Amino acid sequence: VQLVESGGGSVQAGGSLRLSCVGSGFTYSSYSLAWFRQSPGKKRECVANIDRMNRSYYAPAVKGRFAISRDNAKNTLQLQMNDLSPSDTAKYYCAAGPGNGCTTDYLGQGIQVTISN
Repeated sequence: VQLVESGGGSVQAGGSLRLSCVGSGFTYSSYSLAWFRQSPGKKRECVANIDRMNRSYYAPAVKGRFAISRDNAKNTLQLQMNDLSPSDTAKYYCAAGPGNGCTTDYLGQGIQVTISN
């Protein structure tokens, strides 16, 4: 199983970024997918999750600003992040699992997102 993230980088507060993740080695359409993030000194937190039925969940801190989507034909997962703030600075991870919710049976290597004032 492999999950590879792309699209991270540095932007100013108020800007946008779009993260992508390509998965391989498992039945993509059968898995719940999620984005996690972790900043130094903090626990890893689930930012957003999308299940096999395309139902989505968002952490309160990002609801209304982030949008998660999946394309099973291309084995990809996206996270559109708008109105970014310095508090969104973290390493973002793509995750997949056969269960429901924010599972981390499989986790990508992560990609850095840095938001400056």
